[in-house]
Amino acid sequence: MPNTLCTICMRAGSKGVVNKNLKLINNKPLLYYTINQAKKSKIFTKIVVSTDSNKIAKISKKYGAEVFFKRPKKMSSSTSPKIPVVRHALIKSEKEFDLKFDYIFDLDVTSPLRTVNDLQKSFKKFKKNNSDNLISATNSNKSPYFNQIEFKKSKYDIVKRIKNFPKRRQDSPKVYDMNASIYIWKRNKLLSSDNLFTNKTSLYLMPPERSCDIDTLLDFEFVNYMILKNEKK
Repeated sequence: MPNTLCTICMRAGSKGVVNKNLKLINNKPLLYYTINQAKKSKIFTKIVVSTDSNKIAKISKKYGAEVFFKRPKKMSSSTSPKIPVVRHALIKSEKEFDLKFDYIFDLDVTSPLRTVNDLQKSFKKFKKNNSDNLISATNSNKSPYFNQIEFKKSKYDIVKRIKNFPKRRQDSPKVYDMNASIYIWKRNKLLSSDNLFTNKTSLYLMPPERSCDIDTLLDFEFVNYMILKNEKK
């Protein structure tokens, strides 16, 4: 039976929505929903939170995650890249539990509309494809080939111009929005590379109603609405 680690990485500061990891939805902090999904999935040998916040650590433990180290300051700024933080949690966890983990998931608290079924199906696809890693995404409503523009060479132009400019967005090359919900790695790939994209990266596609990543108050209101709606079912 393979050992599978779930990391949930949360830092204290947030700009768009203040203290969003602890913001309440239905009288539970946002972080509860991701920890609870991880527990219900029955996939993980260990569920570990990486944080620089004593308050986040305490509440995460209350809901069943393990927190046994404090994330270093150099990995806790708004500009800190994700992969080194997940790698740091893996190394700390292998030392703490005296285990070698075969697979590592990272689940973002700010994208909590995934389901337990999403976790199970993405892992199944990851293993079936013998992937180095997997990312979750949704179909994009905007396209750099059609209706996304940028200011370059003193004028506005389409982001990615191609020879036969599409007359409709549907005719442009297929693009996706990463939704920050699910990341999976093989151990050796996470330890050896900071590159999220390899020749063996898989994509797990999710619908837009489960793909909101909270960056703004409007995002939070949508997530709040969807969670309350789903809990009434």
